[in-house]
Formats: sequence, structure tokens, C-alpha cells
Amino acid sequence: MKYIIIGLGNYGRVLAEELSALGHEVIGADISEGRVDSIKDKVATAFVIDATDEQSLSVLPLNNVDIVIVAIGENFGASIRVVALLKQKKVAHIYARAIDLVHKSVLEAFDLEKILTPEEDAARGLVQLLDFGTSIESFRVDVEYYVMKFTVPKKLVGYFVNELNLDEEFRLKLIGLKRADQITNCLGISLMEQHIKNELPANEKVQEGDELVCYGKYRDFQAFWKAI
Repeated sequence: MKYIIIGLGNYGRVLAEELSALGHEVIGADISEGRVDSIKDKVATAFVIDATDEQSLSVLPLNNVDIVIVAIGENFGASIRVVALLKQKKVAHIYARAIDLVHKSVLEAFDLEKILTPEEDAARGLVQLLDFGTSIESFRVDVEYYVMKFTVPKKLVGYFVNELNLDEEFRLKLIGLKRADQITNCLGISLMEQHIKNELPANEKVQEGDELVCYGKYRDFQAFWKAI
């Protein structure tokens, strides 16, 4: 896919580098020559422009990419003006970063495809780490419900799937189990390959290092972790 990322601060720079590393075509833009110089060799093209200026913004191929991402954060006025100009130019798919609730509320008025809240997401991730005492990958479905993936607690290793009783005891639905199996490639090298088991037989034993994927309310996840 093709992306334009406007704003190459810490967030925009990492976003551009990671997308580019995955094989996507990334065009970066920033008012700072230093920021552009630091990334120009890692993306397809990078421009030093003031994106708040309508004429300068026209240099970018706005309607020839899949998504335009406004990664400007701290400069509230610049972020809003750039989004307004993009809407004026009828850019179809716009993502924009919001650094607080006021910023997010204003961006919501533009009816954007997606509003990014990296600071909020990072804070939630830290809360979960502190709350559960382990690293958890989560997807927030709404205010109450989450999908969470976590390494199986040691207390549950060796149990059969039907013995976990996650649904009955904690109202958590087990929707998958991720497991790493040892394989040997064509060169005879031993590797670990991860795969997801979506259908779990009742007599499937939970192994050390397995990751459980569950769906449920946040407070039920809390109750589960307290119980184990």
C-alpha cells in the first residue's frame, strides 16, 4: 500500500520506518529539514514542506495514495488546519493523531476514517501491565469488552482445555490458543514456528509458553488474574 505521513516527530518517524520496513511505499513530509534528512533513506520519498500552507501541501500526491496520516501531535493548530485542507482537497482516507480529548473531539467533527490515540493506547498498555503483572496484547472492543492475548499462567500449565472453565467461572470466552512448535527447515535447521489453534479439543493440554486469546469484560479479566 501507499501512505503519506505528515509530521515526522517520534510517532510519525517510527510509523514511517515500520511501514516502509514491511514493504509499503511511504512518503514523508515535515517542516523540519533535520527530521526529513533523518528518514529520507528509509522511505520512498520525503519532503520538507509546511503542510499548513495549501500550495505547499499540493506538492504531495494526496489522491494517488491509499491513506494520508496526519501524525502531527503537539501543534494543535497545525494538525487541525492540515486535516481541514485534506478534507477540502477531497482526500478519501485520512487518519489523524489526537493527543488529548479536546484534540480528538475537534477531529471527530471532520468525520475522518480513523483517529489515532497513541498516548492513550500506550497508557492503557501500561495500566494492564501494572494491573495484571504481565505483558498483554489487547484490543478494546468498547468501554467494557476486550480481546486479550496473554501467556498462559504457570498455574494452568498441564490442564486440559475443558478444565480451565474460563467461561463458567470468569465469563471469559476462550477463542484461540497460540503455540510455538519446533520444526526443521529444508536446511536441517531447527526453528520455532508459531500457529493459532482456533478449534480446541476438550482433551487438548495447555503447554508452557502457550498464549491464550480470550474475549470478555475488563473486570472479568481482572477477577481471573486475581484468582490465579
